[in-house]
Amino acid sequence: MAVSAFVGVRIIHLEEQVSKTAVVMKKMKRQLVLNKGAEKFIFRYENGREDKLLDALIEQAKDKRTDFDWFDAAVLSFKLTQSLIGQADAILRERDTVLQQSVKRESET
Repeated sequence: MAVSAFVGVRIIHLEEQVSKTAVVMKKMKRQLVLNKGAEKFIFRYENGREDKLLDALIEQAKDKRTDFDWFDAAVLSFKLTQSLIGQADAILRERDTVLQQSVKRESET
């Protein structure tokens, strides 16, 4: 986990090392942002690495050097959950559309 600090802004990048033999694919980057007083917390992560994001939220809540607390971690955790539910709904809608088109094609033949 890399942390970039600017005046009033903390950007937390959650990245994994990729081996040279692995096929490197650009994964979609996502971010959660929390504005708290003069501070702004930006957590950037890749799809599929939400576990690392939750770990980072816990670490930031434990860190007494910032104003990021357990309530903030809970708020961002909730926002993450809402985002994942939205992604799951989109996948299900897409699947239903594909299934409906498949049934329609089969009935036409």
